[in-house]
Order: sequence, then C-alpha cells, then structure tokens
Amino acid sequence: MTATDEFNNPLPQIHRFITGHDKNGKSVYSDALTETVSFWAVGPRSNPAGFGLAYTTASSPVQLNDDKDLAEFANENEQRTKGGLAKRGGTVMRFVDYPRTEPHLCTAPSAVTTPSRSLRGTMHQWINHSDSWARMLYVLLDAAVVEVNGQRLGEELGGMEGVPNSH
Repeated sequence: MTATDEFNNPLPQIHRFITGHDKNGKSVYSDALTETVSFWAVGPRSNPAGFGLAYTTASSPVQLNDDKDLAEFANENEQRTKGGLAKRGGTVMRFVDYPRTEPHLCTAPSAVTTPSRSLRGTMHQWINHSDSWARMLYVLLDAAVVEVNGQRLGEELGGMEGVPNSH
C-alpha cells in the first residue's frame, strides 16, 4: 500500500498549538500552521495504521528566529507522506493511530511487553491486541549509527508498507 492523505478513525482529532512571539517579544499562539494534524494511512489496506506529523526540526539546536523552524516544518509537512520515520540531523514528532488497542512491543519473535520504556536504536514493532483504537506519540531524535561488535546497524523498516526510508 502506498501512503495516502486520507485516513479516518474514531479517535478524536489532534489539535496542534504552536507558540511564538509578536513584534514586541510577547508570547502568542502562531497561526503559521494549521491547528489540526492531518493523518494518512500506512500499512496493509485491510487494516492500516494512521500517521500524523505534528512537528519536525531540521537541525539541532533548532533555529527559532524569524520562525525558520515553522517554515521548514511547513515544507516538510507538505511532503509528509514521502518522509521516513526519522529525520537526519533533526527531530520528528509523530502520532500513530493503531487499529485495535493495547499496544505491545515486539523486540524479537518471542519477546512481547507493554510500553513503558524508551527505545534506543533497537529493532521493534508495536502491535495492538484489543478491540479499540490506540494512539501513541513518538518523538524521534537523530542519532549516530549504532555499532555492535564492529558491525554497523542500519534502518530496518520490517516491510512496513507506505513508509519510505529516513533521510
């Protein structure tokens, strides 16, 4: 399945509130981005998950002057179905809506657990095992390539349909 800009489910709409500064330096809500987060379908046509891109950054530290980060994100958001899971040199904040709930983490075929910890560069997959939808928020940070016993580990999407490699 290819990623599409159409995805609906019974979960509430996500609202994004971005702050910034007016010309006098006072805190205000920015109107540079739409308030709602658009979701698109990812995965098998018969039971897809939904991806919703809430915010990304292109570098660290983030350049907030003149709303440069918002302009970069607006461009990234226009291409949201073409971006990978992570952003090289930056960060990604993404919502994922899963059909059926109670997400479980699979780090190996026999290792299943409920979510409770941060994952650091490991292969894993989330699975829903109950009868309602679930929503998770992921914050992905760029990291140096992981090496184990001198072998460099790369990104492995495990056959996720509609998700391009990170760039």
